[in-house]
Amino acid sequence: MKILFMFTIPSGGMDTLNRQREKALSSVGIECHFLYRYKGNGIQNPINSPVFITDDPLEWVEIALNHHYDAIVISYDLKMLKAIGESSFEGVIIYDNQGLGKRKTYAKQYIQTQAYPFLNQYCDAIMCPKTPHLMDAFSSFFPHKKKFFVDNGFDTESFRYQAVQKHPHPIIGWVGRIEENKNWRDFLRIGQSLLQFYPTLELWIFEDESVSYPSQRKAFQAFLKEEKLESAITIHQSIPHEEMARYYSIIGDSGGFLCSTSKVEGFGYAVLEAMLCRCPVLATDSDGVKSFITHNVTGKFFEIHNIKMAVQEGKELMEDTSLRSSIVDHAFLHVQRKFSLKQYANAFSSMLRELVQ
Repeated sequence: MKILFMFTIPSGGMDTLNRQREKALSSVGIECHFLYRYKGNGIQNPINSPVFITDDPLEWVEIALNHHYDAIVISYDLKMLKAIGESSFEGVIIYDNQGLGKRKTYAKQYIQTQAYPFLNQYCDAIMCPKTPHLMDAFSSFFPHKKKFFVDNGFDTESFRYQAVQKHPHPIIGWVGRIEENKNWRDFLRIGQSLLQFYPTLELWIFEDESVSYPSQRKAFQAFLKEEKLESAITIHQSIPHEEMARYYSIIGDSGGFLCSTSKVEGFGYAVLEAMLCRCPVLATDSDGVKSFITHNVTGKFFEIHNIKMAVQEGKELMEDTSLRSSIVDHAFLHVQRKFSLKQYANAFSSMLRELVQ
C-alpha cells in the first residue's frame, strides 16, 4: 500500500510522529509519503521517504492524484481535508487528530463549531490516540463514522539512554512551544521555587522559536526579567531529534527531571522520550500522558497550577533515591512494552485492511 500523510508544518510532536510512522509502516511494506504546507525546523530531521512542501491546494490535489495513494491521512488541517475531499481522489481519506490543547472541554467545542461539517462530509474514518477526552468527543459527534483509537509508536531500540559525563548541577528540563497550552508560566514558577532549595539548579528549555506566538514570547521574556530568572535559564533552540536522547540522559543523570506542564496533551512524545532515556518525569495530571504515567510508579503527577504540590513532588524525585530509581526502571520497561513500532504497525495495518477494499 501507499499512504500520504498531510500536516501543516514539520515541527514538534507531529514531526516526531510522522518519522516514527515511516519507520513502523515501511517495515511492513507500506510506502509513506509526507506533505506539509510550510517548511518547519523539523525538516532537518532525517526521513527515508518523499517529502513535499507546498501551500497550494491545486498542488496538494495534483500530488494526491499523480501518486495513486490507497489512503491519505490528514492531521488537523481542515483546509487540506476540504481540498482533498472535493477532488477526484478515489482512495480512503482518514482524519487524524493527535490533540486539541487548551482544555478538555475544548475538543467538543472545536468539533461542534468548526470541524463537524468538514469531517462529516470529507473523511471516511477518524483516528486518534487512546486519549479519553478525544475518544469521547469523536464518539459523541460521529457515531456513524468508523473510528480507530491507536496509541502512537516509538523506536524504542535506537532512541535510548546515553552514558554521559555527569553535569555539575541538577537540571530541570522543559520541552514545548512558548504558548498558553504548554503552560510555560507554571514551569518557571516551579523552577523559581525549587531554586530556593537548590541554588545551583539549572532550568533548560527546549523549543522551536519558529512556531511560538509573538505575544506569548514577549510575556515569557518579561517574566524572566521581572522574576530575575535569566541567569538560571538555558534555552536550546530546535535541537535535532536524534540529539535529544543525549540531553534527556544528561538531565536524568544530573539528578533532575523533565517537567511537563501542559494543560492538555493528546499524546506527549517528550514524556515518552525522557522515560526511554531514564530521565524521570513530573507532569500535570492530563489525559494524554496517563498512558505513560502512573503516579509514583512510572512518574509523578501534580495538579495544574498547584505550584506547592509540584515543588513537593519534585523535591521527592530529587531526594528519594530509592523511589527515583524505581520510577526510572518501571518507566523504561513500560514504554518498551506498550509503545513499540511493531505494535503501532500492526494496529495501523489492521485499520487499513478494514478501510481499503
